[in-house]
Order: sequence, then structure tokens, then C-alpha cells
Amino acid sequence: MTAGELFFTGYLVERIYKVAYGDASGVSTIGGAHTLSVPIVRLDDFLADTRLIGEGVVVLQPGWEQLLERNKATFAEQLVQRPRFTTAFPQSMPVEEFVNRLNANAGGFLSPAECNSLVGDLLSGLKTRAQVLRAVAEQANESDDEVRPNLASAEFNRAFVLMQYFGYLRRNPNDVPDVDYSGYDFWLTKLNTFNGNFVNAEMVKAFLASGEYRRRFGPI
Repeated sequence: MTAGELFFTGYLVERIYKVAYGDASGVSTIGGAHTLSVPIVRLDDFLADTRLIGEGVVVLQPGWEQLLERNKATFAEQLVQRPRFTTAFPQSMPVEEFVNRLNANAGGFLSPAECNSLVGDLLSGLKTRAQVLRAVAEQANESDDEVRPNLASAEFNRAFVLMQYFGYLRRNPNDVPDVDYSGYDFWLTKLNTFNGNFVNAEMVKAFLASGEYRRRFGPI
């Protein structure tokens, strides 16, 4: 998969992990030693779940959108049954606490009314835990008269930088030859400076030209 293909199927994976488990903490030396919040999903989990979402999907082939939707639903249903999730969110957890914790992990983009609606859907059986998890991860926060900040836009730059490491370098941002998140921090700062315009930030160009990427295909 290319970084672009990973992003097409993988951005939901990155957001769902954030909604389920929040952020991780990393260390950077850019501008002086400091800690920063970084995406919690790691390469092995990301690749496995991205493959699950993309299984059999060929964009523009008849029925591809329906298959993609089924795969997304399957992924979410599997994730909420995994020990990591059931430990974080035991079945005994009150429904309101479950929804509020997901929303807090996401960044608090849901309004109280939206949270209450999801609580009601869970209590009534209209939605499962997996469907609520997806609802928080995919909620657009848009209406006819307003467009509010949402997780998809807020998380885009962080996820885009992460997937340069996953897609081109096939490693986590703090794996060898890096020792921390300084490289990730550098590129995220640059992408933010260019308001998310990765072309003007020359990010993809830099990853493609890097010796680390080129060595994946032989001596340089």
C-alpha cells in the first residue's frame, strides 16, 4: 500500500483508536526538550486493521462502497470485543460514562445533546457499542446553519504525518533510527505552518527523497 492508500482506509482506524484510547505521550527536542501528545495507534495494529477495512475493496468497482461500509462495521465490532477495549470499557460501565469518555478521548467535539442522543440510542438498543464508537469517530458536527470544529478536521494533520512514517518508512515515528518524536514534531509543526498543505510543506517529497525510504528498495 502507498501512503495515500493507507490514508484512504486508515484514517478511520487512527481516529477510532483515538476515540477508544485517547492519545499517547511522546518526547521531542524541537525547540527544546518537551513532551507532546501523539497518536496512540502503532504500526502493527494500524496495518492489521487497515487491511481489515480494505479487504476486497476496489474503488469504483460495483458495490465497493457497500463492501467498505461492511468492513468498517466489522472492524468496529471486533475492536469493542478485544481485551484492550473491554478492560478500558467494561460492560458494567454506565452508558453515560461510556459515551462521555469516548467523547473526551476524541477531544470533546460532541455537544451535550449529541452525547445524550447516543446514550439514549445505547439504552434503547438502537445502537451497539461499536456503532456508538464509530458515531463519535465519524461525527461531522455540521448542520444547515453552522459548521463546528470536529475530530476529522482536528486530527487530520497529526494523522497525515503519522502515515508518512507508516506508508513510506514502514515504522513508528519513534522507532530506530529515531529515538523520540522529534522528527514527527518537526513535520507536524511544518504542516501546521502551511495550514495542512502538504505540497507546499514539501512533506511527501522529503519522505520520498529520504535515504531511509530509498534503502527499502536497495543500496543507494
